[in-house]
Amino acid sequence: MAHVRLSQPDIGLGLLDEAVQIAETTGERFFEAELYRLRGTALLSLGKKSEAEAELRRSLTIAQQQQAHWWELRAATSLAEYLRDEGRYAEACSVLKQVYDWFTEGFDTPDLRHAKELLDQLNGLASQTQTIQAQ
Repeated sequence: MAHVRLSQPDIGLGLLDEAVQIAETTGERFFEAELYRLRGTALLSLGKKSEAEAELRRSLTIAQQQQAHWWELRAATSLAEYLRDEGRYAEACSVLKQVYDWFTEGFDTPDLRHAKELLDQLNGLASQTQTIQAQ
């Protein structure tokens, strides 16, 4: 989201809140999961971690309920990045792998390439953590 990238997350969050209200008023739900994912991202940039995690999880749940696999992938990737940054590597890997494994094609698309790179990174971090804990 442009406002978040321009260090204006409050403005971006306000616009997202307005978009969510419009979606609720009109009943248009196609982008609902993505709106909540973007809200989570904006909240993260404001340092509101627990609220951000809740919005990312909400995004994932909505995408799953809608069987919107592409939005689900984007939500799972964002949630996994958050969990990685919190040091919750195994949980992050589990969240993302469950969604990533659904796909059977499109692996050259940016979203799936990014998810694969993140999964590889998470697998490495989870392995390192297990090795350190075993010592």
